[in-house]
Amino acid sequence: MNKKLADAINTQLNYEIESAHVYLAMQGYVATLGLEGFENWLGIQYQEELAHAKKFIMFMNERGARVEIRGFENPRNDFESLLEVFEVSLKHEKGVTDRINNLMKIAHELNDYASISFLQWFVDEQVEEEDNFQKLIDKIKMVSDGGGLYHLDKDLATRVFVDPNAQQ
Repeated sequence: MNKKLADAINTQLNYEIESAHVYLAMQGYVATLGLEGFENWLGIQYQEELAHAKKFIMFMNERGARVEIRGFENPRNDFESLLEVFEVSLKHEKGVTDRINNLMKIAHELNDYASISFLQWFVDEQVEEEDNFQKLIDKIKMVSDGGGLYHLDKDLATRVFVDPNAQQ
């Protein structure tokens, strides 16, 4: 694998680990609000981000590239509201989308078709991620009366983690 692309993928896989901790911190905040469904939903988001990192690691290993695990900044732990948690999450996911698009750009520049094929899964995943967060933001705004939030919280409690690495 080309060094430029390997370095960029290493940066992304570490960002996926950092993203997992962002959602873990958000889960901790939401737990203080007594919203167990939202807490569950964010916990699954944490697991998904770690699975994304693992997916990158497995790809690097398959291509004979060196994986480098690095540190990251402390995640934000305090928020003004549940709505802010999800607005910050959407902004974060849009940043992830930009990063994935950059990886795809590098892969295209290098005519690395194996990487292009691999990265397409992440392109599609980011469309889903942004859509999920936007829909939750819209629903939180709609049910801000409190009673509706209770029902939305119960609905989110049903989310389960599906490991994308097990589906190969």
